[in-house]
Amino acid sequence: MTLREKITAKIEGLIPKGTDVSLSVPENDTQGHYSTNVAFKLAKQKGVSPMEEAEKLASKLLESASPKTVAKRLFGQAELFERVEAVTPGFLNMWLSQNALASELQIILKEKKNYGIVKSKKKKKIQVEYISANPTGPLTLANGRGGFFGDALSNILEAAGNAVEREYYVNDTGNQILTFGKSIIASLGIIPTEEEFYKGEYVREWAKKNKSFVLKHKNNPMEIGKRAAKDFLRGTRNTIEKGAHIKFDRYTSEDRNIHKKGYVKKALAVFKKGGRVYEQDGAVWLRTKDFGDDKDRVLVKQGGEPTYFLADAGHYLETKERKFDAKINILGPDHYGYVARIQAVAKIFGLDSRVIVTQTIRLVSDGKETKMSKRKGKFITFEELISEVGRDAARFFFLMTTPESHMDFDLKLAKERSQKNPVFYIQYALVRALSILKKSKIKTSAKASLDALQTDVDTKLIRELARFPEVIADSAKDYKIHPITKYASELAKAFHNFYEKERVAGEAKNIAQARAVLVSASIIVFQNLFKILGISAPKKM
Repeated sequence: MTLREKITAKIEGLIPKGTDVSLSVPENDTQGHYSTNVAFKLAKQKGVSPMEEAEKLASKLLESASPKTVAKRLFGQAELFERVEAVTPGFLNMWLSQNALASELQIILKEKKNYGIVKSKKKKKIQVEYISANPTGPLTLANGRGGFFGDALSNILEAAGNAVEREYYVNDTGNQILTFGKSIIASLGIIPTEEEFYKGEYVREWAKKNKSFVLKHKNNPMEIGKRAAKDFLRGTRNTIEKGAHIKFDRYTSEDRNIHKKGYVKKALAVFKKGGRVYEQDGAVWLRTKDFGDDKDRVLVKQGGEPTYFLADAGHYLETKERKFDAKINILGPDHYGYVARIQAVAKIFGLDSRVIVTQTIRLVSDGKETKMSKRKGKFITFEELISEVGRDAARFFFLMTTPESHMDFDLKLAKERSQKNPVFYIQYALVRALSILKKSKIKTSAKASLDALQTDVDTKLIRELARFPEVIADSAKDYKIHPITKYASELAKAFHNFYEKERVAGEAKNIAQARAVLVSASIIVFQNLFKILGISAPKKM
């Protein structure tokens, strides 16, 4: 149970059952370590002033006796509050006791790599789909942004006690593969080029490298497209897995797993059985408007060819039949108009669904937009960015901004090896912590006395460490990553401040030993945090 949950439980035990208690962490310590507006809800129920209810609740928590004595009686051996105050117009501000904070340090040392991780008996089975770029070219920055986000979100959902499958959906059949094959043939001058063809340098490079194969199958562009797509997917997987350290549990083939297993026909049958389809102008339509879309969508074209939309519906049905409770689909900026229709399909199948659309990225340096590409194409690839700034910087910078927002990626800052660089700043905090323990040579124990941790700097660092499980729980609930990167920076700031102002070696034995425990707890939380974000935990820099 986190400190926030302990506080919430104590307040709930003193107020009418069913009253929602929400806690916030004030920006300024003068307003408490935690604050709640529950008095406003109580006041509304009773028809009195919020301030009156706040004062009553503060009195119930600590009464008029010594806070330490009453707190022990209310909360056991480790009293929870040092101080509780009612503040105009009705907020209740609470300061944690040193004993409560020390107890949390002992929990960190005891749980180690499991600190912040929820062990749930009733795991929710969630599929997270991300990247899923057509295997018709190199990965773009937008693909990378969605990839890092999906990978980190999967880590967070697992930490919150869910069973997660990381999926890459491979569009390895259909018109885009046919067009890809034609594009390759055209790049060798065998057929005229067309506006919709792929025209990147990578197309010409593959065609030249595989010229004999192209010439042999020039009358079968689908065969050429599938062969090229297979090669590009191999390169994509190499970039994803080895270059970016983005994990996947399953690469789902549209051709093999959806079409050949009959899920396109199954989806159409489900829609027909439920009375969700109609025919118009020779085509078959799905009534997606009944489920929140702005208009109905075509499932089967006039010539009898299934649309991409029907194939994607088959994919969602396959997910549902594999007993997933929920699906999270992370799409690129060119898919915004696709959200309502696929959410309609999920509703029809009874699948809990969430679609997150990432926005565009602009590369900047010194505040100005910059172009940086080793290719002759018009865009820099994801692989090139990783090569230029490093995997950790690329990942952390992408995760710092909510995916629904446009972002400026500062190339110069990402490459800078100084504390101005946010990822360097947090990694350097871990390196400093490891260095302290190595030099002090103090063996730490969860049973050590922590009474000597009395300074404001000590307390601030402990409080930041104790927030870790709360931040993870909130992010899993809201499907957000950027609050975790913000927390990482705040934790690093607290540790750097501790490093500059407090000592371990050279202090009295009780102080040195207590601070060594604090440093050990910091290392544990940093390492757990880095694992969830997917960045490396260096031992030296």
